[in-house]
Amino acid sequence: MNNTFLTKEGFEKLQQELDFLKKDKRHEIAARLREASDGEDLIENAEYEAAKNEQAFLEGRIKELEILLATAKIISENNSGGLVQVGSKVSIQEEGYDQKESFVIVGAAEAQPSEGKISNESPLGQALLGKKINDVVSVSAPDGEFHVKILKVS
Repeated sequence: MNNTFLTKEGFEKLQQELDFLKKDKRHEIAARLREASDGEDLIENAEYEAAKNEQAFLEGRIKELEILLATAKIISENNSGGLVQVGSKVSIQEEGYDQKESFVIVGAAEAQPSEGKISNESPLGQALLGKKINDVVSVSAPDGEFHVKILKVS
């Protein structure tokens, strides 16, 4: 099994979701199933069918979270070695642009580019891994290749 890279914060967030789904959501769906199955023909009961579908989705998500958490490798957000790795905060500047951008390299399970968290599996994340300050990195993206300079790694 492959490791899932998660920050401590990401691990705790997924653990809270799993606890909620197992304790609260399961009971809610079980109650809906009991209510929907009372006194009606189950074959033509739309509410019962919807609750069964939601239950199947819920159990799939629980299993997914259990696997993610079981294979989780907690990453440190501090990097004193100067090399970009999972957990590093990286400031970059794309060639030909004045704007600087900063990202934290995280595992795919908690990537949220809009919040400045990019996956180690994304084209940019992959290109940055193992590089250091002042390196110019070539990134192969779906829209074509571009180059970024690493300004800071922490």
